[in-house]
Amino acid sequence: MSDENIVEMNKPSSNEIKRYVRIGLSLIVFVLLLIGLFNSIFIVKEGEYKVVRQFGEIVNTEETPGLKFKVPFIQTVTTLPQKKMVYDVAQKEINTLDKKRMIIDNYAVWHITDPDNMINTARNMLNAETRMGEFIFSVIRTELGRMNYEEIINDEKSSRGNLNERVTKQVNDLLARDKYGIRVEDVRIKRTDLPDENEQSVYRRMISERETKAQEYLSQGDAEKSRIIAQTDRDVKEMLAKADAQAAQIRGEGEQEAARIYNESFSKDESFYRLYRTLESYKKTIDGETTIILPQGSPYAQTLTGYFE
Repeated sequence: MSDENIVEMNKPSSNEIKRYVRIGLSLIVFVLLLIGLFNSIFIVKEGEYKVVRQFGEIVNTEETPGLKFKVPFIQTVTTLPQKKMVYDVAQKEINTLDKKRMIIDNYAVWHITDPDNMINTARNMLNAETRMGEFIFSVIRTELGRMNYEEIINDEKSSRGNLNERVTKQVNDLLARDKYGIRVEDVRIKRTDLPDENEQSVYRRMISERETKAQEYLSQGDAEKSRIIAQTDRDVKEMLAKADAQAAQIRGEGEQEAARIYNESFSKDESFYRLYRTLESYKKTIDGETTIILPQGSPYAQTLTGYFE
């Protein structure tokens, strides 16, 4: 059998070709349907919004978790968080009421309340955060611009009060006015720094103020110490004077009582009294170096020697 006959026998028939074409088209249609099916399904997770848009316009917003459907290839889905987020506002420089410069660093806690408005106004989260940061800085700059530098940095003289609450309210009013669909829960100032050229001078002034205050406390302490010492000295003198008076009174009463007892005792035997007084005089006049020359018949010598004529 020739080669031409063999080729003619292996050549597919027109029916087989049509069958192969139908199978191929079926596979293509199946794949397209499968792709379209997967493209029409999306999942909403807990804590997020799914915004469905068609040709840039919002047609639906899903916030309930579960399996959802959209028109494939025509509609797109944008995911937005429902949870609260923290936005660290870039630090910037402001001027105080007394024309001094400060660097303010703050942050905000915020969340999306209306995803449709947020998409329509800000288009995406980056733009929403940027606009919110501009509002926050503008309000803080206005509020601190009404205060002197000393009131801001000095806690004892600060008049900031509920600054965070005022800033939060004003920022939310601006966001609501422009329909950004987001809400700020809290605005906090993390740090208030000074430009490098002003920092050292402020530190020196603060040190001087603290030293002045310390000296004032020391002076008050010395004055109080002197007052207490003087009062204590007066109290001690009064107590000693009262004690001396009481002691003198007690001694006088004791001497008076002793004299009375002596008088009663001596009046009972006059000779014994004379002898006692004589012996008392001996104690005062005679010691180890005393020389007495007396007549032998004198009463003093007789009493001393015990010899009586």
